[in-house]
Amino acid sequence: MAAPKKARRQSGQPKPGRALALIVIIMVALTGGMFLSGHTTPRLGIDLAGGTSITLEAKNEPGAKNAINPTNMNTAVSIIERRVNGLGVSEAEVQTQGEKNIIVNIPKGTDEEQAREQVGTTAQLFFRPVLQLAAGDPKADPAASPSATPSASESGKKDDKDKDEKASPSAGSSSTPQGRAVTDALKDTTPSPSASDSGDPKASPSPSASESVDPATKDLAAKFAALNCTDKKQRTEAAQGTKPEDTIIACGTNNAGQWEKYVLGPAAVAGKDVDDSKAVIDQQQGIWKVTMDFSSGGSKKFAKITGELSKQQPPLNQFAIVLDNNVVSAPTVNQTLSSNAEITGSFTQESAEELANMLKYGSLPLTFEEQSVDTVTAALGGEQLEAGLIAGAIGLALVVIYLVVYYRGLSLIALLSLAASAILTYTLMSLLGPAIGFALNLPAVCGAIVAIGITADSFIVFFERIRDEVREGRTIQPAVERAWPRARRTILVSDFVSFLAAAVLFIVTVGKVQGFAFTLGLTTLLDVVVVFLFTKPLMTLLARKKFFRSGHPWSGLDPKRLGAKPPLRRSRRTSGPAAGTVDPKEA
Repeated sequence: MAAPKKARRQSGQPKPGRALALIVIIMVALTGGMFLSGHTTPRLGIDLAGGTSITLEAKNEPGAKNAINPTNMNTAVSIIERRVNGLGVSEAEVQTQGEKNIIVNIPKGTDEEQAREQVGTTAQLFFRPVLQLAAGDPKADPAASPSATPSASESGKKDDKDKDEKASPSAGSSSTPQGRAVTDALKDTTPSPSASDSGDPKASPSPSASESVDPATKDLAAKFAALNCTDKKQRTEAAQGTKPEDTIIACGTNNAGQWEKYVLGPAAVAGKDVDDSKAVIDQQQGIWKVTMDFSSGGSKKFAKITGELSKQQPPLNQFAIVLDNNVVSAPTVNQTLSSNAEITGSFTQESAEELANMLKYGSLPLTFEEQSVDTVTAALGGEQLEAGLIAGAIGLALVVIYLVVYYRGLSLIALLSLAASAILTYTLMSLLGPAIGFALNLPAVCGAIVAIGITADSFIVFFERIRDEVREGRTIQPAVERAWPRARRTILVSDFVSFLAAAVLFIVTVGKVQGFAFTLGLTTLLDVVVVFLFTKPLMTLLARKKFFRSGHPWSGLDPKRLGAKPPLRRSRRTSGPAAGTVDPKEA
């Protein structure tokens, strides 16, 4: 007689303890990170925390009539927006009002004077001579050689030098440290119109002269050596508060998209001297290039600086096109240029058009006058927030009452899941403030309140599937495992639709509506995490407890209350007629 087979544990049997341990670890890590970072509350937007509202009025530049038009106003908005972002500000609102005004709303916590200085003027574009060039990251491999830079040539003329682009030197091309290299560069050739007329621009100091460098030059050299252009904050602070006549340090990217840092001499030509700039394709060579037309005064300045640069060796034969202290291009100069010049290099149509537009920004024929600066109080926003939180609390209370009355013991699982979702949402909002600049505004609060319904809906779908299985006559544990696959599909489809709506809303809208969309998308993703890692495992564990397993009247899974069918039983096959029965053939 064969021995009875031992029951084997199925490999697909769920292990709820692991999932619960994982989500607990995630919650502890996020909470710990929140307290360690010191950001224990979400960052508030201008409508809740208050801030500064600046009103700017556009004025035509002399000789430029009818320059106040939608195109130039929208361009100015994009420039001011970029400047405000450079201050590390988020949730700022920059928008036009009427035909001449631009309104800038900046949340509380921003330096008002610095903000007024940044947004009160149009873009500042200058052509500066390059004095030193190095890799943008001090930790980068000094042997890495940057890609060839674009070259500048006179439009309409053929020159063999245009065909052979000069490569920029690598960060480590000098045998001296960066600080000493910068010091020597500043004391060496400085091909700038602002140079002394009595001195020879090519004259180099004696080796002993480097020992008597003034403190300002040493300080600039130290800043250049320490500058890391991959750090957004350092890029923003690199040349703040400088003037056109100053020698500065700045950052930019080469054709390969790698960051590079520069020491740049005083501005030789201003952006307002550029009359026009276009991205065109060279029909003969089939390459994209950027053409520039200078004014009469700008032509003289450009001819002088390019004449001096063309006699230098790399990188001193480059000029940097600097927009708001950021290097947007640094072409080499092969010859003396005049009123019409072009920049050629490894341009695509997109990059050529981008550079041409930047050059136009610098010659934008608009200035702005500050009309008013108002402090926005958070009183109104605070009242609206209080009203919103009261409404949210009332809604949450009604949801809790409904769950307790209708689902009884199952409501415990729903409430614990809501608590887990609240912890994850709060800690992430607190951490995303300093991380990506997320600010909680009134629409975002509305998104969080709407998320309560989305999360509760997921629990209800799961619970109803379990109750359906119980009605079919199954016991609690099999009912939970059979209900989960169908409930899971429904929850994923529902959350995907909600997330898709939030993503589309975030992409196509601006301003405060994006706060609503972002919060709705975030909470929808967290709903999936909570249901899969918390609700389902917790339900599996509690289904093994006698209170739920026996179908207690207060468990929410009472078979009698649900009108369950008799338990399903499998019929046994027998080899012959059962005892006490009559064979139909014999009847």
